[in-house]
Amino acid sequence: MEFKLVISNPKSGLSAQQSVKDEAARSLIGLKIGDKVGGEIIGLGGFEFILTGGSDYCGFPMRKDVQGIGRKRILAVAGTGLHKLERGIRQRKTVSGNTVHERTAQLNLKVLKEGRDNLFEAAEKKVSEKKAAKEAKASALNL
Repeated sequence: MEFKLVISNPKSGLSAQQSVKDEAARSLIGLKIGDKVGGEIIGLGGFEFILTGGSDYCGFPMRKDVQGIGRKRILAVAGTGLHKLERGIRQRKTVSGNTVHERTAQLNLKVLKEGRDNLFEAAEKKVSEKKAAKEAKASALNL
């Protein structure tokens, strides 16, 4: 069993991806959207996260207001899994429940408390490289 984790940091706006397998993945089963997750469970001591969502193996998004683990067809007005075309339009959409289960593929986590390690080092490096390239391009155009 394996889950892909997308970890976002609201302070810096950066995100990092990580993968958890076997025992760490089993410890996440049964959690619901909005539950707090200790970093020790997934090998990131000192961190604390909140589960904000995810998707199942077919890409159907987890939705907080749909109880359980299976997929359900809901009549949605707004929210996760819906792109509003016009005001007042309701659409029938298939979404996954709010509980993590074996067929969940991806989990979205938000950092509540940071630990000692820098999870977002690669993202920071990528941002600084893009910024440097943009500045070099702008200076080349000004010459």
